[in-house]
Amino acid sequence: MSKVLIVDDSIMSRNLLKNLLLEAGHNVVGEAVDGEKGFKMYLELKPDVVTMDITMPNMNGIDSLKKIIKHDPRAKVIMITALGQANKILEALSNGAKNYVTKPFESKKVLTAINEVLEEAGYFV
Repeated sequence: MSKVLIVDDSIMSRNLLKNLLLEAGHNVVGEAVDGEKGFKMYLELKPDVVTMDITMPNMNGIDSLKKIIKHDPRAKVIMITALGQANKILEALSNGAKNYVTKPFESKKVLTAINEVLEEAGYFV
């Protein structure tokens, strides 16, 4: 399927996402604990999709998203955020995020978001 980079400071969230994606046949090519590492890993690994938490230390997800999009305007980044952060979601979408999922996330919603982004980009899901 697709190559996915997971960027989240919560090990529990990373593990949940990783297991969900692996079970669905995706290839998790890397995991980063903050936005700065996520940006560097994006450049190195060139994933098809990035799942990006918004609230992280060092560099938040929106700043990392902006750097990724500046480097690669076609990047496919899906934001992951807590409920009640509508303003952050809108900011992320206006800065190039392709979709979003709220925590606590449901497996079906995560996979639907990833599949929609891949289909829009011409990948066969």
